[in-house]
Amino acid sequence: MPTISIEDAQAKLADLIRGLLPGDELIITHGSHPVARITTTNGTHVSIARKPGTLCGTVTHIAPDFDAPLDDFTDYMP
Repeated sequence: MPTISIEDAQAKLADLIRGLLPGDELIITHGSHPVARITTTNGTHVSIARKPGTLCGTVTHIAPDFDAPLDDFTDYMP
């Protein structure tokens, strides 16, 4: 796993990203500590169509004071 300092990454980030191959990973360090990881995607993201109502019936309990104002916000209420 190649590493690069945050200062060097700032100077040539676009070139670093363009040079990554699928499956590559680049670690960005600040001092000697890793702070970020850049990985490539394979570009084949598939979105799944959502269906309305799929969670219907999953909420089994709602507190009686669910929509009551919170005590922390009484200063902000008219």
